[in-house]
Amino acid sequence: MKESLILFNTLIKWFFFCNLIKMAADITLTFLGTSDAIPSASRNHPAMLLTYQGENILVDCGEGTQRQFRKAKLNPCKVTRILISHWHNDHVLGLPGLLSTLSLTGYNKVLHIYGPKGTKKFIQEMLRAFAFQKNYEIKVEEVSGKFFEGEDFYLEAKEMTHGIPSNAYSFVKGGKLRIDKKKLKKSKLPLGPLLQNLKKGKDITYEGKKFKAKDLTYKEEERKVSFVMDTSYNDKIASFVKGAELLVSESSFTSKDADKAKEHNHLTAQQAGKIAKKGKVGRLILTHMGSRYNKNFKEVIEDAQKEFKECSAARDLDVITL
Repeated sequence: MKESLILFNTLIKWFFFCNLIKMAADITLTFLGTSDAIPSASRNHPAMLLTYQGENILVDCGEGTQRQFRKAKLNPCKVTRILISHWHNDHVLGLPGLLSTLSLTGYNKVLHIYGPKGTKKFIQEMLRAFAFQKNYEIKVEEVSGKFFEGEDFYLEAKEMTHGIPSNAYSFVKGGKLRIDKKKLKKSKLPLGPLLQNLKKGKDITYEGKKFKAKDLTYKEEERKVSFVMDTSYNDKIASFVKGAELLVSESSFTSKDADKAKEHNHLTAQQAGKIAKKGKVGRLILTHMGSRYNKNFKEVIEDAQKEFKECSAARDLDVITL
C-alpha cells in the first residue's frame, strides 16, 4: 500500500512537472477553400481552419465548407469559433449548412461567431430564412481590436476597406514564461507546486536557499498568424500584421490587373508582398486567387515575389504546421 502511494505521488509530480515545462503546442492551419467568388473543380470557396490545442477556429465559411472538412478528414463538430471576414456570399454561404449539421449531430458546445458590423443582423436573418432548429448556444459578436483572450493566446481584429464592413484577423500566442528543464535539474529543486511560482516570475526559497526565477526560466517568443481577406490596399494592414510568423493574404489579381483590383476593392499579389515586406512577416501564403489564374499560380507567386520572396500560393486541403 505504501509503495503504491509513493508511486502515485511520483506520477502526480511528474505530470505536474511536464505541464510546467511542456513545449509550445503546434499551430496547424488547414486550407479548406482557396478560390475567389467563383469556385472550380479543384478550388472551393474561402475557408481556413486554425487548430491550436483544444481550439478549432474557422476563418470564413464559403459554400461547400463542410464537405471540405470531410475531404480533409476533419470533424466540423470540433469547431469552437468562427471568424467572418465580411458578408459577401463566397465567404459565408457555407454557414447555414454547417450550423444545421452541428444541430443534427449533437453539438454540445457554445459556438462563438465573430464578424464586422452587421454580423448580428445577418446571422439572425440567416437563421430565420432557413427555419433553423437551434439546439445549442450561438454567441455572436461584432468585433474590433482584441476581442478574445484565452489562457495563452488572444484574437484581434482590424477593420479593412472593401466597400462593406470587413475585418482582418490575427491569432496571437503570447510569449509565456517557461521553466528550463536542464537548469531545473541542476538546481535539485523538488517537483511540485513550489515550481508554479517560477512560472509566474517569482523567486522561491527552498531549504534556506533562494532561487531566482530569471535564472531558471526563459520567455517564449510570441507567435502570430494573420489573415487578410478581401480588402483594398491600405496603410493599416502592415502595422496590424507586423511580426507575424505567417501572413495569409487574399490576392485576387496580379499587378497587371491593378485597375481591376482597385475597382473591386481587392489586393494584387504584389501589394500582398509589399504588406508582408513592410510588416516584416516570416512567410506569406496567397489565397483567394482569381479564377483566371487557376492554371497559372506561378504568375501570382512571381507577382508577390517582386516585393517578398518567402511566398507561396495555397491549394485546397494544404496543411501548414507551425
